[in-house]
Amino acid sequence: MDSREIRSDLIELRDALRRFAEERDWGRFHTPKNLATALSVEASELLEPFQWLATGQKDELDETRLEAIRQEMADVLAYLVMLADKLDVDLFKAALEKIEINRAKYPASKVRGDARKYSEYGD
Repeated sequence: MDSREIRSDLIELRDALRRFAEERDWGRFHTPKNLATALSVEASELLEPFQWLATGQKDELDETRLEAIRQEMADVLAYLVMLADKLDVDLFKAALEKIEINRAKYPASKVRGDARKYSEYGD
């Protein structure tokens, strides 16, 4: 899948979410604050199937947990796309820009195999 297809898929998803909300007259509830709050709640719910697992690796997840994770991931994505829509953020472009920011913060030659935060590396 190339970048044009991904961007097109995000636009298609945005449009489907717009239609879904319009059909229910929910647009007035979808303020940036409410969408950010819902996004946070759904992201927290994404953690629930992992709770109490020894490592949280995929091999510990049964079909029920995998499906719950899939559903929560869909909720997180939906709220993120709706929030971006309300704030006129091009998610695809923002993600690519963030990769470049992180590339500068975390040069591969310096951080390979080390998960510390960039501020912990020193010069």
